[in-house]
Amino acid sequence: MQVPLYQAKAEFFRMLGHPARIRVLELLQHGPVPVRDLLADIEIEPSSLSQQLAVLRRAGIVVSTREGSTVKYELAGGDVAELLRSARRILTELLAGRNQLLAELQQTDIAPPQEAAAVSPPAGAAQRTV
Repeated sequence: MQVPLYQAKAEFFRMLGHPARIRVLELLQHGPVPVRDLLADIEIEPSSLSQQLAVLRRAGIVVSTREGSTVKYELAGGDVAELLRSARRILTELLAGRNQLLAELQQTDIAPPQEAAAVSPPAGAAQRTV
C-alpha cells in the first residue's frame, strides 16, 4: 500500500522537527563541514549529534565523506537550503504581522492621561451635584 503524499510530507517535516537537526542543516548550507566544527557550533554531546546526523543521513538529506580521520557532512541537494530560506521568510512575515498587531493593540489600549482622569474621579473624591 502506498503512503498518501500528505502523510509522506508530514513524516518529512516530523523528521526535521528537532532543533539540532535544523541547526545542522543551517550550518551545512554553505558547504561541507567537519563533524568537529558541527560539535563546536551546536554545543551538544557527541553521541546526540551522531544520532541526529544518522537521522538526516537515513532520510537522504545529508551525505558524509571521510578525508583521512576527518568526517565531513554536506547537504545532499540544494532544495533543503531553499526550504530553510523559505522557512525564514515565512517566520519573518508571521512575526512582522504580529508586531504590527501588537503595536496597534498597544496604541488603542493606552488612553491619554487627561482622558483617563476625566472619565473617572479620583478615589475618595466627593461628587458634586448641580
